[in-house]
Amino acid sequence: MCDWREGGRPDLGGISRRSLLKSAGAASLVMALPGGPGAFAAAGTSIKSTHGTGFCNLALFLAHARQIAKEDGVTLDFVSTPTFAEHVTFLGAGLVDVGVLPYTSFIALYDAGAPVRIVGGGGVEGCAIISQPELKTAADLKGKTLGTFQLDTLEVMPYDYLKKNGVSMKDVTVRYMGNTPEAVEAFKAGALDWICTIEPYASAILADKPGTNLLTNGVDIYGPGYTDCVLCARQELIDGKPEVVKALIKAMMKAQLAYETDIDTVLKEVVGKYYKTSMENAVIGSSKQPPVVDMRNQTDFILGRTDSLMEMGYIKKKPGRDAIDWTMLEAVIAENPDLYGKLKRKSA
Repeated sequence: MCDWREGGRPDLGGISRRSLLKSAGAASLVMALPGGPGAFAAAGTSIKSTHGTGFCNLALFLAHARQIAKEDGVTLDFVSTPTFAEHVTFLGAGLVDVGVLPYTSFIALYDAGAPVRIVGGGGVEGCAIISQPELKTAADLKGKTLGTFQLDTLEVMPYDYLKKNGVSMKDVTVRYMGNTPEAVEAFKAGALDWICTIEPYASAILADKPGTNLLTNGVDIYGPGYTDCVLCARQELIDGKPEVVKALIKAMMKAQLAYETDIDTVLKEVVGKYYKTSMENAVIGSSKQPPVVDMRNQTDFILGRTDSLMEMGYIKKKPGRDAIDWTMLEAVIAENPDLYGKLKRKSA
């Protein structure tokens, strides 16, 4: 755990829930070039992926549980990282081909020089800032301890929330947690004054700890439908086997449609195996962070968040439009008009 520092790159020795460039060594790790030790992890019809813990991963989880991409000759394999700190560095180093991760983490990874691109969406909304009962406003948070995860959307949102309400991040203590269950339990035990977390854990806290305050669900800061996580892929996979990326995108679209048409069956498949929460909380939480694979209308939002990342010292320059590659997503849409037409949440 470490404290947040304004100006320059923060101490990246803390641990992130879903991603982290931990140190100068990790920064060099993500610079691995195609052809390096872990480059092009996909062999034959297998694609290797990392993942996070929130409902923004639901389409990926269901695609894995049902192996939907096998219909197009592709097997999806999950790679378990030693800690959440390695989630992003695995993708940057080429130890996996793809991953669903916070867009903020992607931007930091891209800024470090890793050959990766955003190729699809994960989930929208679902981030929440929750405080102990006595803390009801942003001003009440001064001098209090925040539990969050470095280089994550769950760190950027508190920064933006405080800034919007005239409070500096320097006025609070930031504690970087090891994983989501640890952060939730620390908050419930009173070791954290406020927390930024995701679904289904946000709904679980509010249901299980009476009196806690939902200070924001992000909509008042970013607007409805804001992005949380995105699907990212290694450039060598995009260049060498775009059909594999397309198969995964198509599988995730089918998973999104399954969720939108039969949520009860889908939750029975993922709760317990992928989400450690009650079915009741999962039903509530999933509705607050639904899967959305077609996030083309969120391009400006994703690139716009770079201002906060620069102010926080995480990146040196803003990424260009070429950091995002929607071509394979658009090809899947063009080739599968019936599937795309059935989706409720999409850009067009």
